[in-house]
Amino acid sequence: PQGTALVVVDMQYATACRTTGFGRWLEDRGRAEEGRYRFDRIEQVVVPNIARLLEFFRQHALHRVFLRLGGQLPGCRDLMPQIQELESAFGNVAGNREFEILDELAPQPAEPVLTKLSSSGFTSSGLDALLRNLGVRSLVLTGVSTSQCVDLTARDAADRGYQALVVADAVAED
Repeated sequence: PQGTALVVVDMQYATACRTTGFGRWLEDRGRAEEGRYRFDRIEQVVVPNIARLLEFFRQHALHRVFLRLGGQLPGCRDLMPQIQELESAFGNVAGNREFEILDELAPQPAEPVLTKLSSSGFTSSGLDALLRNLGVRSLVLTGVSTSQCVDLTARDAADRGYQALVVADAVAED
């Protein structure tokens, strides 16, 4: 267990909340119904399950790491070119509410929050160095967006020699 870390991927107001970021973007375009299943699942299944996992990992003093995707420059110019426009439209920039982790899952002071500039947590953050310094060999992955950020982080973890487990009822896409 001491070599295991819970990784919470992109559970931010930008992509995991129906009233801000992506949810607001859909609403503004009259397309809120398209996000209904996603946000219902996040609110009713994903957030409660991640909260339970966080509680367990905290009670047992196991490693927890939060990843967030977002720009730190206006217009998200520091993000990968293919996601700059969309993340900017969601307001996913440092200093905005959308950049922050959901209050229900808020990191505690001793829990690292790494900002990534691409989909995988390994491509554009110090995740690998942090995990190796902590002696972590196994990852329990949760979060959004499952088919992109969570999946790519899990695959990159496996390529780097980690054991990676994606928790099916703690990710946005089933």
